[in-house]
Amino acid sequence: MVADNLKRLKDEIAETASRFNRNPDEINLLAVTKLADVDMIRRAYDSGHRDFGENYVQKIIPKMKILPADINWHFIGHIQKNKINKIIGKFALIHSVDSQHIAEAMEFRASNNDIVQDILIEVDSSGEIQKNGIPIDESNELVHFITENCPHLNLLGLMTVAPFTDDRKVIASCFEKVRNLRDGLEIDGLKLPHLSMGMTNDWKIAIE
Repeated sequence: MVADNLKRLKDEIAETASRFNRNPDEINLLAVTKLADVDMIRRAYDSGHRDFGENYVQKIIPKMKILPADINWHFIGHIQKNKINKIIGKFALIHSVDSQHIAEAMEFRASNNDIVQDILIEVDSSGEIQKNGIPIDESNELVHFITENCPHLNLLGLMTVAPFTDDRKVIASCFEKVRNLRDGLEIDGLKLPHLSMGMTNDWKIAIE
């Protein structure tokens, strides 16, 4: 069941990518585990999947200890300063850095651990009060703060969560804003290969 669902979704991703002249190999499916038990994650792993995302540190740390070591864990939840010591060095990629003070705290911890942590900046592309992420118009400042002052944080791109709406134009506009932000930063000389966008209800729009 898990393997069949993953295969069906990956086939859909490949078909959607082809329709929009995208290379399917450049699109990575992140399986979010917050409702999955260890057995379900292991079945996904046994089918060949390696990238898993989690919102809550306290839920995933026990699972990490008993699941295969070559899983690429991604932290996608809101970062609390008092939990930073539990996520630095534990995740292949942290998607949700959204402020200078969080970046500073992560840099301090990564430096103490003598590691370089791969990260993304979470951008609030919709302007909704309840959304996490740094506002679009403040993003450049945070990008440059990290690249100039945080040698133990390796910035690889941007992440955003679109509003939960049936309005396709609103969702597409949010994704386009973040892509344009990334493209502008790359013109300035930064290399930001990752855009983390799209969930169950809007991933096809993200691929477009």
